[in-house]
Amino acid sequence: MVMDKIALLLVIIGAVNWGLIGIFQFDLVASIFGGQAAVVSRIIYTLVGAAGLWCISLLFRDREMVKG
Repeated sequence: MVMDKIALLLVIIGAVNWGLIGIFQFDLVASIFGGQAAVVSRIIYTLVGAAGLWCISLLFRDREMVKG
């Protein structure tokens, strides 16, 4: 469950970054961490990609219905 939330957070960060790139041609991750080739930027890009792969598993999991 915690891993799902971390993965979802990273995917949201990636989606926002791609939205900024698409609309404004501005890469927020690269801007904060010193460029696209910077080690920290590449680590973040890799984590976002891994989180996206993790989130694929969310599509195939059975969910319990919570009655409120």
